[in-house]
Amino acid sequence: MIETRTIEVEANGIRFTALEQGSGPLLLCVHGFPDNALTFRHQMPVLAKAGYRVVAPYTRGYAPTTASPTGTYQSAALGRDIVALIDALSPDRPAVVFGHDWGAIASYSAALYAPHRIEKLITAAVPYGPALNTAFLTNYAQQKRSWYVFFFQMVMAEMAVAHDDLRFIRNLWHDWSPTWDHTEADIAPVLETLAEPGVLTAAIAYYRCIFDPTLLDPALMDEQMRYNVAPVEVPTLYFHGTACGCMGAELTEGMEQAFPAGLEKVFIDNAGHFVHRERPAEVNARILRYLGK
Repeated sequence: MIETRTIEVEANGIRFTALEQGSGPLLLCVHGFPDNALTFRHQMPVLAKAGYRVVAPYTRGYAPTTASPTGTYQSAALGRDIVALIDALSPDRPAVVFGHDWGAIASYSAALYAPHRIEKLITAAVPYGPALNTAFLTNYAQQKRSWYVFFFQMVMAEMAVAHDDLRFIRNLWHDWSPTWDHTEADIAPVLETLAEPGVLTAAIAYYRCIFDPTLLDPALMDEQMRYNVAPVEVPTLYFHGTACGCMGAELTEGMEQAFPAGLEKVFIDNAGHFVHRERPAEVNARILRYLGK
């Protein structure tokens, strides 16, 4: 059995707590919402055995990682977090980055900011590019799927999500991955993380930064405006579950034009939003092939 270590890393003004396995070139795994670093528990030992130092941080605001010192959780700041983590953990060589959900958004942002620091990108569940850019305006099916994004703009959102021991999160998992019979062992650590003081407020702030310019750092505005517009100059492997209840598979159409260094899209039939949790054997095998392992 490969040992799991807990480490702390100072990067971009944040004290990150992360899980670590293995040794070798850095492979950074970045979680999304509603989730935590344990989401990669099926990937970490496989990738560590393949010769990587696999590090999965709790992202900014997700305890025990500290909250944003400026109160911002915009994608440009998340991208800088990833680059700062790579600089701290692997100063002499670029890393492979695997991001799911908001971790995918952060990974794209990191690749836009410092493509030379990322050797290869692996993302899942949130596409990048033209179809996603217009979905909130033109795609009625996606507008319905994304109702929670708009709900999170309301002042009552934290209370509603926290009600009945985070029943909202349990329901969201079911809606987003309707074909996955997840267990209490899968979701309990996520609920524990979100129940920590301040974490739910931070997690919802990720979404509020999408629409509220007062929550954005003016120093990052140029970077922010490039997101979903500028090309991602890093070779990328992308996973999407065909039963995802959060992001429709149609949003991946046209992604290739935003990835001039190459994009491989993998669709996993009857898998939902948490595709790497639901079908780890298929996802892991495809990742190892992509990495040449």
